[in-house]
Amino acid sequence: MKTTHTVLFKDARSMDNIQDENVDLIVTSPPYPMIQMWDEMFSRQNPKIGEALSQQKGELAFELIHKELDKVWSEVYRVLKPGGIACINIGDATRTLDSSFRIYPNHARILNSFLSLGFHALPSILWVKETNKPDKFMGSGMLPVGAYVTLEHEHILILRKGHKREFKKSEEKLNRQKSAFFWEERNLWFSDKWKDINGLSQKIGDEKLRERSAAYPFELAYRLINMFSVQGDTVLDPFLGTGTTTVASIASSRNSFGIEIDPNFGDKVRERIVNAAPLCHLYNDARIRRHKEFVEQRQKESKELKYINEQYQFPVMTRQELGLKFPSLASIQERENNLFEAEYN
Repeated sequence: MKTTHTVLFKDARSMDNIQDENVDLIVTSPPYPMIQMWDEMFSRQNPKIGEALSQQKGELAFELIHKELDKVWSEVYRVLKPGGIACINIGDATRTLDSSFRIYPNHARILNSFLSLGFHALPSILWVKETNKPDKFMGSGMLPVGAYVTLEHEHILILRKGHKREFKKSEEKLNRQKSAFFWEERNLWFSDKWKDINGLSQKIGDEKLRERSAAYPFELAYRLINMFSVQGDTVLDPFLGTGTTTVASIASSRNSFGIEIDPNFGDKVRERIVNAAPLCHLYNDARIRRHKEFVEQRQKESKELKYINEQYQFPVMTRQELGLKFPSLASIQERENNLFEAEYN
């Protein structure tokens, strides 16, 4: 089996390199509106944004920024197949403008944009990133009423284009069975609150790039890809950054497109892709190891597992796990500029 991975350095507001209804899953995290590190980039896209910020007009800047993101979401709708799913990781922003501190609800604005395009909203996930830092609190300390709740979560919006995807052909059904996840993974992954994934250090350490990457962890992208696609599907990240979604797609034997507006990320993305094999093996091996530990604990508790996985010959909880088979990455090479091919045993 082979998968291909294309990285495009361009503006995601136009995805003219990607055909209509050619993508099965979107996994992405856009630049967060009203976070200062993105002011300059958004202002380049629309100078009126910079003017609104300089005039301390927060609500106007917020809406103008989201109108630029709306252009990306419109393209997402076009390239996504019917039944395809979009997973959008987004955080709200707090900021003081015109001497007034307030929250800018990015997740609500993006959700409304997707609904206006015709997407169906599915239950979403709160990604909890708790911190115990004593300086995390905002406002006037212990005195009411000027202290503010600190934000310790982000949102993962989950939206579907149209009705539920169907698997009608026998080969489609077999591939779906191969792409299954473990029963205990289902119980963890399909909760609406994720507290087991830690955030990353955002420092990039490259003079050509911005100071912080704003990247989400590999585990987040890997989990969403395995939850909402099957092996051989095509995954798109229109805000690729350092390439996390592409590497997670390789680990999961999915094809991918990644779009990044800043060409200076080229070397970093290429390095991550061509050196992806150890990380891919690590995560797939860890899933098997954790399942074996789960089986051992169940057996200690004298709880029976009735089924045996056909590939690995270890016990599993349900019939749906019988055909589960992890991809084994053999090699990954750059076939031409920014086009990579992964081959699996």
